[in-house]
Amino acid sequence: MSGFVEFFKTIWGALLSFDFPYDLFDIIFVTFVIYEAIKFIRGSRSFHLIKGIAFIGGLYLVVKFAKMEASEFLLSSLIENALIVLVVLFAPEIRNILERFGRRSITDFSFLSFRNNGAYQEAVTTLVNDFCKAAGEMSETKTGALVVFERETPLNDVIKSGTVLDARSSTELFNGIFFKNSALHDGAVVVKDAKIYSAGCILPLTQNNSISSDLGTRHRAAIGMSEQSDAVVVIVSEETGFISVAINGKLQRDVQTGKLREILLSELITVNQKNEVVDKLKRGENRDNK
Repeated sequence: MSGFVEFFKTIWGALLSFDFPYDLFDIIFVTFVIYEAIKFIRGSRSFHLIKGIAFIGGLYLVVKFAKMEASEFLLSSLIENALIVLVVLFAPEIRNILERFGRRSITDFSFLSFRNNGAYQEAVTTLVNDFCKAAGEMSETKTGALVVFERETPLNDVIKSGTVLDARSSTELFNGIFFKNSALHDGAVVVKDAKIYSAGCILPLTQNNSISSDLGTRHRAAIGMSEQSDAVVVIVSEETGFISVAINGKLQRDVQTGKLREILLSELITVNQKNEVVDKLKRGENRDNK
């Protein structure tokens, strides 16, 4: 009974010492961090590593309870160096998290930024129209294509692996690059600053073993690129003609050209510009239909 009373006294003391605004914010922040960590882990191959670590932890408790001294010494040595082990195991994931924090640049908040002015807005609108039209045509002819749209994460290493074009966008240029007899059709195109910047680029393949086995090299490269950067990657399947979009390691398959246009606009321009650009595109579609 006395233990029961002490338990409630402890709880009551904690409540009395509760500093409402700061402690509440502390709890909300910790909850948010844990939630985001669980969501990130469940959506990546880290989840399997976490299960393995939990198994080792459970095994250590069993060994300690059974007083198996040799096994306990071995496992305790591993646990004592757990921080170093975790850094080594989760190096790619830690790098991705830090890159996501560092993607925001000061130009995102500046009204002088090229990416926030009317010229860039018009260039993105033209680019999206040109590419969506080309993607629709390549889908009909089952012409394989792989296009990376750079956002905040610089893709200099990927760009260097291909041939720099730095050309204005056009439907004909997209189609010409991915024409089956073209020298650059096997690689990826990188779009940067609303231009077709580089072609024939090599992308990193995803290491996620849980993705569907029917996905080919283009799709695996698209997922890998979206895992390691904030780029939007579009794939046209050579086998089915389906258009797919990879963002943040997630693949959306069988996307129609209208939906593709919406996705690209929402990802490549700011939220404040989105409605204005969509209205312009709709007016252009209405003129084409007349």
